[in-house]
Amino acid sequence: MACNSTVDCTCTYPCSRRGKCCKCVAYHRRSGEVPGCFFSKEGERSYDRSIENLYNDYRKRGY
Repeated sequence: MACNSTVDCTCTYPCSRRGKCCKCVAYHRRSGEVPGCFFSKEGERSYDRSIENLYNDYRKRGY
């Protein structure tokens, strides 16, 4: 699968998928997780990529 993302990655976790959005999303989906770029800065720093944590992060932001 070719991944030609040119979007700046906001995730702070160093990995081989950094900046390659399609590979990152596919990787996290297999684990039932969400990529770090979906979270607020504070939520992303927890490295908890669970859907439950994303929900809590959105609630804290008032969505």
